[in-house]
Amino acid sequence: MKRRSWLYLIAAGVLLAGAFTWAFRPRPLPVEVAAVLQAPFEQTIDEDGRTRVRNRYVIAAPLSGRLARITLDPGDPIAAGATVARIAPTPPALLDARTLRELQERVGAAQAQLAQAGAEQARADAAHAQALTDLARQRKLEGEGFLSAAARDQAELTARVQLRALEAAGAGRDAAVHALAQARAAVASTRNGNASQGLPVISPVNGQVLRVLQRSEAPVTLGTPLLEVADPQDLEIVVDLLSTDAARVAAGARVHVDAAGAPLTGRVRRIEPAAFTKVSALGVEEQRVNVLIDLDAAAAPPNALPNAAATATPHAASTAARLGDGFRVDLRVVVLAQSDAVQAPLAALFRASDDSGQAAAGGDDRWVVFVVEDGRAVRRPIRVAARNTQAAWVREGLRAGEQVIVYPSDILQHGRRVSVVRGR
Repeated sequence: MKRRSWLYLIAAGVLLAGAFTWAFRPRPLPVEVAAVLQAPFEQTIDEDGRTRVRNRYVIAAPLSGRLARITLDPGDPIAAGATVARIAPTPPALLDARTLRELQERVGAAQAQLAQAGAEQARADAAHAQALTDLARQRKLEGEGFLSAAARDQAELTARVQLRALEAAGAGRDAAVHALAQARAAVASTRNGNASQGLPVISPVNGQVLRVLQRSEAPVTLGTPLLEVADPQDLEIVVDLLSTDAARVAAGARVHVDAAGAPLTGRVRRIEPAAFTKVSALGVEEQRVNVLIDLDAAAAPPNALPNAAATATPHAASTAARLGDGFRVDLRVVVLAQSDAVQAPLAALFRASDDSGQAAAGGDDRWVVFVVEDGRAVRRPIRVAARNTQAAWVREGLRAGEQVIVYPSDILQHGRRVSVVRGR
C-alpha cells in the first residue's frame, strides 16, 4: 500500500476516534443555582395567634328581677356611667279566683279589725278621762279632810292603769291600719303591674360593646352576664407555643405580624410561667405555653428579610385599625438576629457524609454545598450558625456573590461539568 493511503487511513482513524470521544463524553448536567447573599438574618418561630382586648369587662345583673330588652348592638360606643340595661322587680305570680277572693276577704277582715280597734281606743279614752276626773275629785276631798290617803292612792293607780289601756288601744289601732294596708297591697299587686322603670345597670368604663349576652326581656338572677364591653383598640396578641419553643423566646423579642397581608410589628411582653396540655390535629398531646405580644405602630421591621416588605404602607395602618377581638394573625417570633450575615438558600444544603455514605460526626453545623466554579460543581463543606425556613447563616465556607446549586441531584459529583438552566 502506498504511503499516501496509509496517511488517509491514519487520519480517518483519528477523526473516527475524535468523533467517538466527542459523542460519548459526559455532557454538562443542567442545574439551578442561587446567589449567596450578605444581608440581615433572623431565626424565627412561626405560629398563628389571635388578638384579644387587653381589659375585658363583663357587666352582670346586680340583683334578681326582670331585665328590660337591651337595645345596644355589638360595636356601639358607650361611656363610663351610661345606662346599658334596666332591671325591674319581678311581678308576682298570677292568682286563681279562689286565692283572689281570699285576699279580698282579708281586706274586709282588716277593715273590721280596724273599726274594732277604733272602738276599743275610744272606750279606753273615755275610761281614762273618767279616771282623771275621779282622781281630781279624790284629791279635793283629801285636801278638805273628808278622804283618806289610801283612797287617793287607789284613784291614782286607776288613772295610770287607764292611761296604759289607752296606749295599748292606740297601738292596736295602728296595727290594724298596717294590716289593712298590707291586705290592700296584696290585692292591688295582682291587678296592677309594677310601673317602676327599674334599677339602671351602668357601664364601668368607656369603650364599645363586644357582645350582648342577654338581649331579650327575661327574668334574670343575681350575677347573670348581660354584656361584654372593652376598648377594641387596646389589643394584645396571644399565641400558644410549644414549651420547647417558648423556652427559646425572651421578653422583649421582636415579632413580625402578618394581618391580612399587612406587615405589622410587636414585642413579646410576657411568657406565662405555666404550661397546659393541648391535643393537636393529629391527636398528639402537646405542652403549650401562652406568649403575650404587644403591637407596635403599623410598620414593617427595618431589617426585614429580603423577601419581606421593607416599608410601612397605608394598608398596614388601616389594617391595624380594623383589627378587633379574636382576629387570627400569622406570627414570626424572632429568637436570633444577625444584622450582617452570609446566607445560602436552605435548598442548597445537604449533610456531609463519609465514604460509606453515613453522615459525618461533628455536630449540627457540618453541612455541604455545591459551588459553581468555572462551569464545574465543586463540593465544599461549610459551617452553619443558624437556619430559618428559607436560608441558612453560613459562618465559614462561602462568600457573598458565589453561586450555589439548589436541589442537587444524587448523580451530581464533585468536579462534574454543569450548565445553569435557571438562576436567582
